[in-house]
Amino acid sequence: MESTSVPSTAGGAAGTPQGGDESAKGLSSGALGLFASIVIGVASVAPAYSLAATVGILAGIAGIGMGSPFIFLAGFVPMILVASGFFYMNRADPDCGETFIWTSRAFGAPLGWIIGFAAVASSVIVMANLVQIAAQYMFLMVGMNSAAASTFWNTVGGVAWILIVTVFVAIGINVSARAQYVLMALQMIPLILFTAWAIIKGYATHPAGFAPIRLSWFFTTHVSGSALAAGVVLAVFLYWGWDTVLAVNEESEDSRTMPGVSAVLNTLILVVMYVLITAAMQCYHGPGFLAKNPGDVFSPIAHDVMGSTWDRLVFLCIFTSGAASALTTLLPLTRQTLSMAAHKSLPKVFGRIHPKYMTPFWGTIILSAVSIVYYVLLTWWNVNALYDAISAIGIMVCIAYGGTGLACTVYYRKELLKSAKNFFLMGVAPTAGAIIFALILIKVLWDDYPYDGGNGNSYTGIHGIGGVFLMGVGTMVVGVILMAIMWIVRPEFFKRGPETWPGEGQPIPYAEERVAE
Repeated sequence: MESTSVPSTAGGAAGTPQGGDESAKGLSSGALGLFASIVIGVASVAPAYSLAATVGILAGIAGIGMGSPFIFLAGFVPMILVASGFFYMNRADPDCGETFIWTSRAFGAPLGWIIGFAAVASSVIVMANLVQIAAQYMFLMVGMNSAAASTFWNTVGGVAWILIVTVFVAIGINVSARAQYVLMALQMIPLILFTAWAIIKGYATHPAGFAPIRLSWFFTTHVSGSALAAGVVLAVFLYWGWDTVLAVNEESEDSRTMPGVSAVLNTLILVVMYVLITAAMQCYHGPGFLAKNPGDVFSPIAHDVMGSTWDRLVFLCIFTSGAASALTTLLPLTRQTLSMAAHKSLPKVFGRIHPKYMTPFWGTIILSAVSIVYYVLLTWWNVNALYDAISAIGIMVCIAYGGTGLACTVYYRKELLKSAKNFFLMGVAPTAGAIIFALILIKVLWDDYPYDGGNGNSYTGIHGIGGVFLMGVGTMVVGVILMAIMWIVRPEFFKRGPETWPGEGQPIPYAEERVAE
């Protein structure tokens, strides 16, 4: 009889705790069901914020033209492929460190630490963009347009939002999940209304730049390799975050299976949303209008589509999107560093669990402080660097997602030939996704290295080197330095070598590690 040889709740890392119990690291297990998991996953991506921050930049890339919906479909392909790898790695080891611990098991500790750092660093960096857009649209929503146009007041508002989400994350997963229900409703209802009305009003009134929706927008061969690579790395940023549900796997029901199912569903929901909303905006005003508003595409188009009264619904949507995503970005970030501390690769303070709230309390405080310092320094230096940070995050996401996809194939290498299902879902799919991410990474690094005064892929630069390249590569260099320090301070973790899946019912090494009280 053919065996699929996939891990079940009987094997691997010591079973699934029931609701109300503690996970291996002291978190509140069983607190999240499938619906809450999907809400947190979609909220972490922040569809409205992500579109506001990237659609204008995407439309401005030479050679994209009417192909923005196609770019979102192309960016979806590597995501759904590596999602298979995430699913099976979570089945084997539902550890909140996800990318960090899974790549460490497959490739050995040093390489796993660096890949895990890419995931952590991308979350710290994106907090600046999230709270900036949340603050800006908060001011627009209440009619404080001058404050919305002020870098200083946006920064003040952004810092305030980091402090607010810190409180929610620090006091518990259940509070965070309930807050997300409200924020998600406030985000999705205006988005649906805006999308439908943009298409209806566009066809009815034919505004300036109006373009009837064409099939070629979704399937085209008229996009150059450079434009495709630059566009897909932005699409990677838009999709990034669907795996948040895997970082809270230890706090989920059926922690081996349900988070993986939720992650796959999240990617499907997102691709439908992005393609439809982008097509609606492009239909109403055309790509030229979108390209003229790289930093804030929703504000001007919402006014034209919804009018001066109802456009505040869209402002509310973007505001809640940024706020919700900041919350669900800090949430998995603190769990990833908790796992790194539990596995003795970060200082113990990141793994201390608060006895009442059952959260990594002090790790949350520290990471919030780091995010605030980074955000203030970036806006003080050059607020345009926030645009470059979006593409720089794409570089780190390529490393994290591609590494995790390949890790699945390497970790399960002894199981690949036991069935066709194993071969394709544990091997071909995640490896193909990893290869696509690697090609995107190489192309983007090559294209983003030179700086041509803001007319290329970077809005900032130093000594002829583009800001995207400097942020992406510079962040990874910092990661190597931090790893070297931790290797000296806590060498035990770095002695671990590569592993393979031990087989059904067999224990996984180090699965029960936690920070000693």
